[in-house]
Amino acid sequence: MSFGYRLKMLRTSKKMTQTELGNILNVTKSSISGYENGTRFPDQESLVKIADYFDVTTDYLLGKKQTPEWASDDQVIELDKILKSKAGMAYGSEGEISEEDREAIDDLIAGYFWQKKRKEKRKK
Repeated sequence: MSFGYRLKMLRTSKKMTQTELGNILNVTKSSISGYENGTRFPDQESLVKIADYFDVTTDYLLGKKQTPEWASDDQVIELDKILKSKAGMAYGSEGEISEEDREAIDDLIAGYFWQKKRKEKRKK
């Protein structure tokens, strides 16, 4: 998945607008929009701010890691097994799920664990 897709997933999981995220990062709404649609890329300082704000690594944002740091090894191993398994990875009459769909599922599951961890942190 692209940086823009991951950023949008993180932002929307917090129910934030592009303007709200822009204000936090001290950039414009159009910059956030550009990051998300792939026409712009943040400078190094902004990239680090994004990673810090969403509690992920820059490696995750850049696609070097498929799951955020806060996902446990067991969760990553199980997710990897599911995503790489061809058996059972079909949807209705559509047939086998494509690699693109597998990546989207991976990001959705990673987002779920991210939200779960954030909720656990708030309870403490």
